[in-house]
Amino acid sequence: MPSRSQKIRLGIFIVISSFALLVLLFIVGSKQFFQDKDIYYISYRDISVSGLEVGSPVKYLGINIGTIKSIDFDPEDVYNVVVTVAVKPGTPIKRDARANIEAIGITGLKMIEIRGGSNEAKLLQVGKYIQAGGSITEDITGKAEVIANKIERVVNNLIEFTQPEKLEKIIKLAESSTLAMDNINAMVEENRLNLRDGLESTKYVMARMDTISQSLQIASTKIQKLTESDTLDLILANVHDVSVNLTKANLGETIVRLDEVVERTNKLLISMDRDMERGSRDFLASLQKLKSALDHLNEASRLVNEDPSVLIRGAEVDEIPDDELD
Repeated sequence: MPSRSQKIRLGIFIVISSFALLVLLFIVGSKQFFQDKDIYYISYRDISVSGLEVGSPVKYLGINIGTIKSIDFDPEDVYNVVVTVAVKPGTPIKRDARANIEAIGITGLKMIEIRGGSNEAKLLQVGKYIQAGGSITEDITGKAEVIANKIERVVNNLIEFTQPEKLEKIIKLAESSTLAMDNINAMVEENRLNLRDGLESTKYVMARMDTISQSLQIASTKIQKLTESDTLDLILANVHDVSVNLTKANLGETIVRLDEVVERTNKLLISMDRDMERGSRDFLASLQKLKSALDHLNEASRLVNEDPSVLIRGAEVDEIPDDELD
């Protein structure tokens, strides 16, 4: 059995160890519970805070900066829930930051996530209200309501679509479509050769168009080379020189001379016209005499054919009228 002195030493050791453990717990607890915190408030209006608990974490962009200190109703407005949060001193919370309610995994517990805040905005004073953000539950609920409304519309449309009269119209439409497709197939079969010829013609036209496009490309290349060469510049320079020379020339004197030339030309044309008219009259008279001579020759040849002895004994000559002797 242990002696009395051993029991006393064991008791003293237990007392000292317990005291040291209490002191250690006090030091750790004092840092946790007695450290100064910056207090802020968040007012959620008509938003469920289910899942938030006192002591739930408060994070800023994923960094743990504090905890929820209390959750209470606003005594002046029962639709508002005021959440008091205690964050580390010196946490830079901007005036345009928002406090959203986020889920912690799949446990159903929630936390507050502070997001937003620009560098240009001023810091929010301690003890002020942080702007309330949304709740993931509310967002999911709202989206679920929208989806449910759309599903309801789809179901109503399906019900309306499957009415007997609508189904009958659909069946008629399907039959008409089938008949139209049969007619199209028959028409294609009847005109298959024409279609083939048309396709061949189209291929030929496309080949010709390709050739024409190549020719146009070659022509454009030549034109581009011509414009880039010195020939065009030389032509333009010559045109410029001609225009300058024309500008420097005595245009007034040239115009007067041109008028004289035109007048002389007109006189010459008038004279030629008169000569041609006189010559035409003489030509007509000559034709008249030639016609008379041909008539006499015809008459003589007729007489010789009728009586060749005329060449020996001669023929009675009728007196020629005076008008034919002219």
